Amino acid sequence: MLKHAEIWRAIDRLAAKHGLSASGLARRAGLDATSFNKSKRTTREGKSRWPTTESLAKVLTGTGESMAGFVALLGNRPAGLMRRLPVIGYAQAGAAGFFDDAGYPVGRGWEDIDFPDLRDPAAYALEVSGDSMAPVYRDGDKIVVSPAADLRRGDRVVVKTRKGEVMAKQLLRQTAQKLELGSINPRHPTRILDMAEVRWIARILWVSQ
Repeated sequence: MLKHAEIWRAIDRLAAKHGLSASGLARRAGLDATSFNKSKRTTREGKSRWPTTESLAKVLTGTGESMAGFVALLGNRPAGLMRRLPVIGYAQAGAAGFFDDAGYPVGRGWEDIDFPDLRDPAAYALEVSGDSMAPVYRDGDKIVVSPAADLRRGDRVVVKTRKGEVMAKQLLRQTAQKLELGSINPRHPTRILDMAEVRWIARILWVSQ
């Protein structure tokens, strides 16, 4: 399982590789210069915080690095510690999205992408189609989803209801009875669901833009 310290160390090493400070790397990626500051790596309560998937994707784009190259910077992990994740060739997310009985989005065609080993055999990737997840996730983006990943407030998630609806949202609050989900697409409202309505919820770990 990936650790917070490994990801932040890889970001620091990536910055140094390109002759940049952490702030310089953030600026090159088009982010706020403080995005990778030490103070942003933990919460006020002292808990470790993940960098956002969007910020990591922008860093790789800004530096021209591949995912495999980033993995090589993770702690003492071998650069080849990757696995092939199945990708749905067509994923219609949002209000009109549906998954089949196996838990995968209805679609046509398959391919594979390399990704760090999540130790979650059920992990897979969705290829976004259309603007149902815009503006955060765009047509053609590949979203890596891990059903086994722990969920925390603020995580971006994919949720399937028992009626078959699939949506990409931000987890605002979860109790034993209710699930409150913030909208990624501003055209869609915040949703509050009874947990009895939820078939499954999986965390979005990464987006390749």
